[in-house]
Amino acid sequence: MAPDLCLKDGLMTDRTPALKAALALAGALAALNVAGATARAHDGPAPKGMEKCYGIAKAGENSCASAAGTHDCGALSKVDYDGQEFLDVKKGTCRTQGGKLKPFKGVGKAPKAPGQAPGG
Repeated sequence: MAPDLCLKDGLMTDRTPALKAALALAGALAALNVAGATARAHDGPAPKGMEKCYGIAKAGENSCASAAGTHDCGALSKVDYDGQEFLDVKKGTCRTQGGKLKPFKGVGKAPKAPGQAPGG
């Protein structure tokens, strides 16, 4: 890579080390921002009138970041009904669909359709 030269006080100077340092700092700050956004996405509240329901999302159908921190976006879950993944559902309906309001280890069961009798 050719050095990045500039004219300063009438002299040619090499800006490559300063440019590399600035890029490294920008990359580190971006990584911290992404990590913070991941934590906020999972830890943040559900949208108004909704609740986070863990263990009812099919693979690829989760609402947002995994509680386990394995990914930071919706539609990225790999396992059906993973206890670390959630769907935003209407407030008060999570448990009736077979889900839990907090993350848990393991997998849940296929969600019950709203209004479906228990066990069927």
